[in-house]
Amino acid sequence: MKAIKENSTNQFNKQTVINKCPVSHTLGKIGGRWKPLILWSLSNAEKMRYSEIKRSIPAISEKMLIQHLKELEQDSLIIRKSLPVVPPFVEYWLSDSGKEMEPILIAMADWGLKYVE
Repeated sequence: MKAIKENSTNQFNKQTVINKCPVSHTLGKIGGRWKPLILWSLSNAEKMRYSEIKRSIPAISEKMLIQHLKELEQDSLIIRKSLPVVPPFVEYWLSDSGKEMEPILIAMADWGLKYVE
């Protein structure tokens, strides 16, 4: 796999687009294969444990689920609460900002259903 140069022209152009275009900024936060599915799963429940999220998206690997949950938390779209017990008890839910994404996800789903072949 090729390493990404942080100071490359491509990375500069990518950051410029994300900073100048609100649509690109939004897609940067929720885009990809798994983030929309994670957000969709969380929008259909008040709170979910890690295992419940994993069950709702069976094709996702443990690594990718953990990575995307961390990214969504860093972007303040989800909230993670961990209790120091054995076994670990961790819950996730949408933040207020994440809840604002629900109409966007619904509109995207409606559009996708309309044009899926």
